Amino acid sequence: MIVSHSLDKLKEVLMDPKVKGVKKPYFVIKGEDQNITILAPGKNGLEYNKTYGHFHNYQGVEIYHCLYGQGILVMQRNDENGEAKEFKVVSLSAGKQAEIPAGYGHSLINVGKGFLAVLDNAPDDLRAHNYEPVKEKRGFAYYVVEKKGEISFDQNPNYRVHPQITVE
Repeated sequence: MIVSHSLDKLKEVLMDPKVKGVKKPYFVIKGEDQNITILAPGKNGLEYNKTYGHFHNYQGVEIYHCLYGQGILVMQRNDENGEAKEFKVVSLSAGKQAEIPAGYGHSLINVGKGFLAVLDNAPDDLRAHNYEPVKEKRGFAYYVVEKKGEISFDQNPNYRVHPQITVE
């Protein structure tokens, strides 16, 4: 099954929900025990195109394998009050693999000029995905933006705490 995600839905977690952006930000090809996410290139305002992002309702480790393109995987762990406790960034390119530990929310960001394609081992069970913490705060603790031609991180004002960014 192929699921298309719209800009209208993504606006719930964008830095500026009024911006014009990528009309079809990303697609997910769903399988029983693996999925392929394909993100279009481009920006939504200053923000690089991204997935909505979510946390998991299970304790397994999720593995991402980049098939094509250039991207960033952001991972965030929250405290019991929903504030960001840790924020990690992993650069992705074809052939690179990244592990998402249990308890971390995550989102993919396409920072390249072409498509970004990533394979994951997440179960095809929407009950295993929790989008509410991301929706409630309009994204993760930092937005990934372009400033002066460079990748930069802007603080999300809906968080009181902005932990130091760890690059892996």
